Amino acid sequence: MKKNSLIYIAGHTGLVGSALVRKLKEKGFSNLVTRSHAELDLIRQSDVEAFFQEKKPEYVFLAAAKVGGILANNTYPAEFIYTNLAIQTNIIHAAWKAGVKRLLFLGSSCIYPRDCPQPMKEEYLLTGPLEPTNEPYAVAKIAGIKMCESYNRQYGTNYIAVMPTNLYGPNDNFDLETSHVLPAMIRKFHLAKLAVNGDREEIKKDQACFGPIPEDMAMANPVIVSLWGSGTPCREFLYVDDVADACVFIMNLNEKNFASLLASRPPALINIGSGREISIKELALLIKDIIGFEGNVVFDKTRPDGTLQKLLDVSRLTALGWKAKISLKTGISSTYDSYLNP
Repeated sequence: MKKNSLIYIAGHTGLVGSALVRKLKEKGFSNLVTRSHAELDLIRQSDVEAFFQEKKPEYVFLAAAKVGGILANNTYPAEFIYTNLAIQTNIIHAAWKAGVKRLLFLGSSCIYPRDCPQPMKEEYLLTGPLEPTNEPYAVAKIAGIKMCESYNRQYGTNYIAVMPTNLYGPNDNFDLETSHVLPAMIRKFHLAKLAVNGDREEIKKDQACFGPIPEDMAMANPVIVSLWGSGTPCREFLYVDDVADACVFIMNLNEKNFASLLASRPPALINIGSGREISIKELALLIKDIIGFEGNVVFDKTRPDGTLQKLLDVSRLTALGWKAKISLKTGISSTYDSYLNP
């Protein structure tokens, strides 16, 4: 990509999309195109095609998606599969018709089988059953991967799918009913800290900004933060500015290296992660320390643990020369700062 290349970021207000805009601007790319949902409804095929024909972007980062945690995926499976299929189908097809040079599609590590060997290699795609709780979302993302592969094969396009690990960072979702584990912990520990200090006004402000506080959080006993499961499962986390850096790195690969990714097995797929994991208990204690909560942490073993380990194999990306730069402690501290200053 040249500094003046016309680059479209779909989903620029989301966690990853906003990080992509920050990273591209930081690296000197100035000709960026974004559209809000009010300006462009990505589910409407005719509107998407008209936008691409008018603007003719040279490069596309497809970060737009409907996302959520286990509860949201279980409650709204039809919305998750329909919305994601519609968005990615419309954009990928319109990109081909408009002659886009390169497109990067952002997926999710949930595309891999539920009982996938660890660490998860790209070639493990479609080798076993998916996790039932987010299967509709995962199926949509797999369809996006296969769509990139199919358009490359039939039309000679240069579309790549990247599979990031668990992401977090500024502009994250802190709603306790729909958020993922790391931002949920940040909010729980912060609310407990406010409760210990008797700061009910700040709790009300937090609720107005980030959503309701479930009754089972037991705010009446703020010296204790209760978390689901045993705390033993391990997860991998990546700061969102790191994944944005990796995406720009991949889009800027020379022709030879980019072509090697498109020809890999499975084609046009690459994992993005830190290559490091941490137990949920260790993560909780780290967040507790960063926030300065002095109470106790208890794990409710009557609640499910979920998959015991989820770690991506990132050797394909590291072989190209990219590694994560931001430590978990630094990333969580930055995320907490953004949470305090929404």
